[in-house]
Amino acid sequence: MSAPIITASAGSTDVGARRKLNEDAYLATAPLFIVADGMGGHDAGEVASATVIEHFSRLVGREALSIEEVRDALAAAREAVGALGQYGAAGAGTTLSGVAVAAVDGLGYWLVLNIGDSRTYQFSDGELEQITVDHSYIQELIEEGEITPEQGRSDPRRNIITRAIGAGSVGDADYWLFPAECGDRMLVCSDGLTTELSDERIAEVLRTEPDPQRAADILTADAVRAGGRDNVTVVIVDAVTVASVRGVHVRADEADDLADTRPRAAVDGGMR
Repeated sequence: MSAPIITASAGSTDVGARRKLNEDAYLATAPLFIVADGMGGHDAGEVASATVIEHFSRLVGREALSIEEVRDALAAAREAVGALGQYGAAGAGTTLSGVAVAAVDGLGYWLVLNIGDSRTYQFSDGELEQITVDHSYIQELIEEGEITPEQGRSDPRRNIITRAIGAGSVGDADYWLFPAECGDRMLVCSDGLTTELSDERIAEVLRTEPDPQRAADILTADAVRAGGRDNVTVVIVDAVTVASVRGVHVRADEADDLADTRPRAAVDGGMR
């Protein structure tokens, strides 16, 4: 049995221009592509993000993941991060965002998860769409109409998050589940990217650079040059081959022959 989505992926990370320690961590190996942005002072954030990646790494090598498997990994990671306070890393916490290869009736789907203010985007048909919704104080102000998204980009409160793994948070992750299409390009990043670069610049790089490693490196370097106020991490995953009808795998250059009209579904309150 073949994986429902065959992917090409890459990741890039940089400490940035102002930080001494890179507290980001990432995983970019099928069927899981995630970014964790640690917090907590000293080396607590670095340990928290690495701990989460370690637990999710146990899922690497499977053809697809179910939401139950992802939830179980998250629960185990949350417990491990919570225990870090016993070893001198009190207050350790991390965000987590990313996408997993999933299957519904043998068809290729993306399963996106998010907790905190790292983000997952879909770049498809030349359009960049943010899938995740930030768990942040600024996002709440935007939703209440008190500030605009543009104002939120420079608001000094933009680093206040409302959900995390660890750091005293008990908020759960959001999940989204929707059909994959050949040619999809998924972007997962820490807020060090989106704080520095506009959606237009991100879309331009994703559109013009077909190689995922080169695209990830360019975006990371651009964010550092633009200010690099935080650690920057970028993961890119391309859908090279997708099972779009039962038992049939379609490559990206054949995708135009098969129209996918199935509705996209949200899982557990996630919104599309």
